[in-house]
Amino acid sequence: MGLDAIKLELIEWLIGLEDEDMISYLKAVKESETRHNDYWNDLTDELKAGIERGLKDIDERKTVSHEEVNLIK
Repeated sequence: MGLDAIKLELIEWLIGLEDEDMISYLKAVKESETRHNDYWNDLTDELKAGIERGLKDIDERKTVSHEEVNLIK
C-alpha cells in the first residue's frame, strides 16, 4: 500500500472516530511533532496512566498474542 493510500485510509478512519481520548492523543502527537517535543509531555495524566498500565502488563506477560486472538475468533 502506498503512502497516499495509507494517508487516505487514516483520514477516513479519523473522520469516523468518536473516541475523545484517542482524538486528544492524536492531537498531542501532532502538536508535539510540529514543536519537535516529546509527545509524552503533552499527554493527559489519564492517557499516561493507561500507557503505563499497558507497559506493566507487557512486563508481567499479561498479554495475548495476535495468533491467540485469531484462534478465539
